[in-house]
Amino acid sequence: MDIPIILFSAITVIVTVAMGFWSARKSKTAGDFFVAGRAVSVGWNASAISGEYLSAASFMGIAGMVMSSGYDALWYPVCYACGYLFLLLFIAGPLRRFGAYTIPDFAEGRYDSPVFRKIAVIFVLCIGFFYTMPQMKGAGTTLAYIFPKLSYSMGVFLMGAIITFNVALGGMKGITLVQAFQYWAKLFAITVPIFVLSSVYGGYGHQLSINNPAASAAISQSAATTNAVAVDSLRKALPEKAPSDKTWIEPFGPLTTKAAKAAHLSPEESRPYSLLYTYSLIIALVCGTAGLPHILVRFYTNPDGVAAKRTTMWVMILIGVFYVFPPIFGALGRNLMPELYSGTGVTGTDRLVLKLPLLLKEKYGVLGSILSGITCAGAFAAFMSTFSGLLVSMTGALAHDVYGRMLAPKSSPAARMKAFKVCAVLVGVVSILLGTQVEQLQINFMVGQAFAIAAASYFPLLFLSTWWRGMTMKGAATGMLTGGVLALGSISLTSFSDLKLLNLTDFWAAHPLLRILSEQPAIWTVPFAMILMVMVSKLTSKDIPADVTMKMLVLHAPEKLGLKNEYIQEHSQGH
Repeated sequence: MDIPIILFSAITVIVTVAMGFWSARKSKTAGDFFVAGRAVSVGWNASAISGEYLSAASFMGIAGMVMSSGYDALWYPVCYACGYLFLLLFIAGPLRRFGAYTIPDFAEGRYDSPVFRKIAVIFVLCIGFFYTMPQMKGAGTTLAYIFPKLSYSMGVFLMGAIITFNVALGGMKGITLVQAFQYWAKLFAITVPIFVLSSVYGGYGHQLSINNPAASAAISQSAATTNAVAVDSLRKALPEKAPSDKTWIEPFGPLTTKAAKAAHLSPEESRPYSLLYTYSLIIALVCGTAGLPHILVRFYTNPDGVAAKRTTMWVMILIGVFYVFPPIFGALGRNLMPELYSGTGVTGTDRLVLKLPLLLKEKYGVLGSILSGITCAGAFAAFMSTFSGLLVSMTGALAHDVYGRMLAPKSSPAARMKAFKVCAVLVGVVSILLGTQVEQLQINFMVGQAFAIAAASYFPLLFLSTWWRGMTMKGAATGMLTGGVLALGSISLTSFSDLKLLNLTDFWAAHPLLRILSEQPAIWTVPFAMILMVMVSKLTSKDIPADVTMKMLVLHAPEKLGLKNEYIQEHSQGH
């Protein structure tokens, strides 16, 4: 155990819990717990959304996947950021103007259907639980790194319990300040070690030239102007599990070609499969960002639609700056710490960001431990902020939609706040149990699956419901349910196979196309869901809500016209 690492990690956890306690004192109404009183400013909300969005997958997973898969993995940070463009252009403003508490609120209010609320709640929970698993993997990996004798499962349990307690304490208002603080903590934790490591071992261009001999001549002149150590002489031999330099640097690397390689296809034969995998991944990440319930619900905390759109623009800038740095960790790790290729679970490439700064320990002593402590603190901030947002989203669906709107519609605000705290504990327990089962899966891979489910269910619902007046409840529900279930089923099939719960190795080797369409189903589930929504809506056009014109005006008309009417108004009445 390294004292600076423990110290920085402990400070992060203590500050997070202390801020949660301080903020919780201001959470006194149902509106505070569910939408932070709709009074969060653009700056605070942009920082909070960025803090919530930059999960363990962003802080640890991208670097680990770039190291393990090379340039294939760069689609993740690019599309994570691009998804907010869809939100900015098509969803953020209208969604806020509708004035709900949760996405199931929007589903029921748009179509006047309590049944549709029940369907929408199911997918809030499905997407949420799929997204909590990689956060728990990040928690277990970080704790196992800091305390080598602590088991992965125990690390998941400890951190899950702390975060659950924090959320139950103050709800949305209680975690908003915490998440805003955690964004800046993560940005500091990812940038400072990179600057120090690059000054010692050479920057990104120098590291890249070692993996791309053809580019060495073009980069050597700029690399020579630095005082960097010659990494060529320090680089250890790559283990057998590591991809070759040529494979690592190519656009279609280990990530997109694994199904074709398992089928023993030639590079020429595997190219169409790689393209299919890539396009499907892009659709999942871009559309999935615009369909994540725990992100979408934060727009209800803005005062109005204009503020929601400004918030989205700033989020694009904040996360875009962050995503510049994790791939640099991946390039450094491949050259300086190739032994991570041989690890699995908590000892694999997902711990690269935590361990790489320790290289400086031999030469600069305690500096290496301090930098590793900073990255550990950033990792804590990453999975704590995202898990907090997921808990609020899922707990809100249970406490507000299931309890407050279905089981006890006449319940008092105090009863709903109590239900929120009870549901937070229940959701936290389930998330911890699921997190203990995914040690062998890559963090980024699991997040991509959650995005694919969101892309096939909530994105078509929100996009078409917001912009097409011809949508009916039957069309929306059929498309969302079918697309979401198909994505969930196919993803679960490949996950069970990867975890060795199902023996499908020979089947996938014989059918590489099916493997890709199951692992990355967005390319067919998203258009299928949207086509189904349109077709069923056309067949049931008599069921279009009678007040659809007014609803579309509320969604799109500027607030200055005075048409906005909050769908959920409890907060304005002091409840």
